[in-house]
Amino acid sequence: MLFAQLCNNITTVYLRRMPVKPREAQRRRTRKAIVDAATALLARGAPPSVDEVAAAADVSRRTVYMYFPTLDQLLIDAALGAISQATVDRAIAAAGTGGSAEARVERLVRAVQGASGETEKLGRTLIRLTVEGGGGKRPRRGYRRLEWIDAALAPARGRLGPARSRRLAAALAMVVGWEAIIVQRDICGLTPAEGEALSVWAARALVRAALKGEP
Repeated sequence: MLFAQLCNNITTVYLRRMPVKPREAQRRRTRKAIVDAATALLARGAPPSVDEVAAAADVSRRTVYMYFPTLDQLLIDAALGAISQATVDRAIAAAGTGGSAEARVERLVRAVQGASGETEKLGRTLIRLTVEGGGGKRPRRGYRRLEWIDAALAPARGRLGPARSRRLAAALAMVVGWEAIIVQRDICGLTPAEGEALSVWAARALVRAALKGEP
C-alpha cells in the first residue's frame, strides 16, 4: 500500500513537471494572432519589429520565435497571406469561368492587376524580403501564381503537352504578378489602366505564340 502510494506521488510530481503540449486549436489561434498582427502592422508602411508584433498580438517575443524562427519568415507569411486574401479568390474564379485558354488568362491578369491597389505596400515588402533573403532550393514566393496560371491554361494543356505547358506558364509568370506591376509603374511610368492593358496584351501574345507552336 505504501509502495503504491509512493509510486502515485512520484508519478504526480513527474507529470506536473512535464511540459504541457499546447492544444492544436490554441496553437492555430496563437499563430493566427501573430500573423494578423504582423499583417496589420505591415499595411501601415515599414516592416515592424518582433517587439511590435508581439505587443500587437499580446504575446511574448519568445512566443513569436516559437512559431517563426526569423522575423523575415513571419513577415513573408504575413504579406503572402494578406495578398492571397485580396487576390486568390478573384484570380481563381477569373481563371476558371470557361472559355479559351487565352480568354481565361486575360481574366486572370485583370483580376490580379485589379487587386494591386489594395496590396501595393505588401507586394513591395514581399519582394524586398524575398530578394534580400537570398536563394534556396525552392522559390519563396510565386507558387500560388503558378497555380492560377495552370488553372487558366487547362483548356490548352492537351494541345501544348507537358513541356510546352510548363514553358508557357513560366513565361506568363513574368507578366502576371507584382514584379510586372512594379516594372510598369516604376520603370515605364504607366498608369494602372495602361499597365493592365500591357499585361493583357503580353499574356495573350504568349498564349497565341505557344498554341501556334512558335519556338
